[in-house]
Amino acid sequence: MELNTLKPAAGSKSARRRVGRGIGSGLGKTAGRGHKGQKSRSGGYHKVGFEGGQMPLQRRLPKRGFKSTTLKFNAEVTLDDLQVLGAAQVDLLLLKQAGLVPELARKVKVINTGQLSLAVQLNHRRHRRCQGSHRSRWRLGRGLKL
Repeated sequence: MELNTLKPAAGSKSARRRVGRGIGSGLGKTAGRGHKGQKSRSGGYHKVGFEGGQMPLQRRLPKRGFKSTTLKFNAEVTLDDLQVLGAAQVDLLLLKQAGLVPELARKVKVINTGQLSLAVQLNHRRHRRCQGSHRSRWRLGRGLKL
């Protein structure tokens, strides 16, 4: 097999449609566009979503919500996750290496889900915590060090 002998599989390539090239081609005269009407004219078509003057669907429905662009930089860690991790000192790098937060994460919030029986220090300026997890840490006699 040589590069100059390579050919596509039979039937995989079809000839380009050459419209407006005479009656014998099957696509002559109106070139497959039919007779009259906006779609038959050159440059004649409507914009996406146009419904012939009727109020389009995207304008009939109310606006609703938005998606925050900074959401991808926030992550959550539960008390159970910290228990399984089993480290006394936890920072963002350790959480990323353990696969508990995504690589893009910049802020981590500790959520009050599960039990934590060890003393864990969170050594990251951007750690946050929900009130429940903070209260459970104080009940253990250990404050969250931020």
